[in-house]
Amino acid sequence: MSEQRTVWGTGLSTTSEDGTVLDAWFPHPQFGAPTESAEDAALAADLRELEGADAARRVTREVVVVEIDLDAPPASTADAYLRLHALSHLLVRPNELSLDGIFGHLPNVAWTNAGPVHPDVAAARRAHLLAAGIQVQSLDKFPRLLDYVTPRGVRIADASRVRLGAHLSPGTTVMHEGFVNFNAGTLGSSMVEGRISQGVVVGDGSDIGGGSSIMGTLSGGGAHRVAIGARTLLGANAGIGISLGDDCIVEAGLYVTAGSKIVLADEEPDATGARPVVKGAALSGRDGILFRRNSLTGAIEAVRRSGVGVTLNEALHA
Repeated sequence: MSEQRTVWGTGLSTTSEDGTVLDAWFPHPQFGAPTESAEDAALAADLRELEGADAARRVTREVVVVEIDLDAPPASTADAYLRLHALSHLLVRPNELSLDGIFGHLPNVAWTNAGPVHPDVAAARRAHLLAAGIQVQSLDKFPRLLDYVTPRGVRIADASRVRLGAHLSPGTTVMHEGFVNFNAGTLGSSMVEGRISQGVVVGDGSDIGGGSSIMGTLSGGGAHRVAIGARTLLGANAGIGISLGDDCIVEAGLYVTAGSKIVLADEEPDATGARPVVKGAALSGRDGILFRRNSLTGAIEAVRRSGVGVTLNEALHA
């Protein structure tokens, strides 16, 4: 990550008629402090052409210039949106900036095919909006990534499955049932067919199988931020609440948490014939492990493995 700890951007903010700031779009966020370069002046001029009122949505759009300290908590709605843009423009990686209290600065918004609308306005003017061809697509604090950022070298099959603030590196494919939350994402080429929760990062060359789940800090994962290493496979319908190192495999359908009792199947048994048992937390982040379910006993087992965990289709992720 860059040593610079400030980010700024010229953006277009949307404010509802009651004064609620609904969103802010920053086409070109940058490190450092605001400049007066020709490129930045041209961007500001383009955005000023979009300023003004939208009678159908009962909103006003205006140009804003925002500078943020990445180590300080968000101070406004525009500040919060600039942080989400910084993540999705790959200026910073997940968990490398402060998002403390961000929910308090993100109002609940009726997201439409024409832009954000205050929920009360959407309810009161439903017939007018429909007559104007404006449809509500979701009601949420976070918008879709693709409504604000077009990440380079990335495929997203269903726009509704990826939130603004997702960090998607070139070579990433998010299939229809894949999901990527804000402050989460990939650090290289990856196949995503499962859920990447808030705070989770996935290493280069890894595969998140269909229907799989990665426990995030917002969904009961506690303080530990789960990470997946490189060339690791999280099998279909599997799940983890611990980190995985490089070249690991979690068998399809198996859920491994910090408290799971895991048999170390490679270790020598004791005098009673029992092999050592540890909790999942003891194996968190280790490289080269196959996690599997013993089909006879039902016990979760960990087996040391060598070689590459998974190899992605190079043509698919080019």
